[in-house]
Amino acid sequence: MKSKGLIIALAVVGGIILLGIMTIMWGVRTYNGLVALDESVNGAWSQVQNQYQRRFDLIPNLVETVKGYATHEKETLENVTNARAKVGQMVISPEVLKNPQSFQMFEKAQGELSSALTRLMAVSENYPNLKANENFLQLQAQLEGTENRIAVERKRFNEVVQLYNTRIKTIPTSLIAGFGGFAARPYFQAQAGAESAPKVKF
Repeated sequence: MKSKGLIIALAVVGGIILLGIMTIMWGVRTYNGLVALDESVNGAWSQVQNQYQRRFDLIPNLVETVKGYATHEKETLENVTNARAKVGQMVISPEVLKNPQSFQMFEKAQGELSSALTRLMAVSENYPNLKANENFLQLQAQLEGTENRIAVERKRFNEVVQLYNTRIKTIPTSLIAGFGGFAARPYFQAQAGAESAPKVKF
């Protein structure tokens, strides 16, 4: 009788230990999965930044080329230069993703730069010699290509963020996410008024 009770007690203790080990293994696997997703978000973010940097680097050459032909467009050229300077002053790191206000400021500055560049490209329509300039045409093609890459990378970023945000909000993973300090990340949003074509005034 005693041996039967001892076997049952050992089986219960063994079951509790096994359950504890399985729970710890699940917790470690879940935590490591969240770390991997977090790194995916950071990787997607760095690809977005690479494309914004590429655009940032193209702008001075574009402005100088336009300046040679469109001397009367001083305000447009200054707007592009100022918007670029504003973007250049921002310190951008993966920490921006953890601060919605910083992320919004980043998005707003990039949106202002996009608007200024759109106006600058529209100005070229008034200058046939500028539109025929080979250097300008190459810069324009590079800029258009960069804008497309930015759109693609932002889309990829949003997809990775959606996967990450969904994972940290679902039960029981949310328990590990809360314990590990994993917080939701912001998405790139369309700028206000993006559905309307920009108005260009000369």
